[in-house]
Amino acid sequence: MNKNSSVGRSWAETRQELFTAEEIAESDLRVTIIGELIKARQEQGITQRQLEELSGVKQPIIARMENGTSVPNLSTILKVLAPLGKTLYVGDLKK
Repeated sequence: MNKNSSVGRSWAETRQELFTAEEIAESDLRVTIIGELIKARQEQGITQRQLEELSGVKQPIIARMENGTSVPNLSTILKVLAPLGKTLYVGDLKK
């Protein structure tokens, strides 16, 4: 197999070659947070438009956050999580 070929390689292998460990950790964290946001919104039966009204964050911004086409800043994430009864927890990464 050609050394530079990604054919037949797993995404995990390719991802580790293309990105630093810090970039991968940041991406994984963002996916987890947004996934939890979507889950909480759907479980509570709240539409993106209703979440706009509750959070003050415009629906198109919520949509872009949820579909991954934008990287929201921390204050935006906190504004959207609060009306869903969610918060962020920062724990010890060295456990």
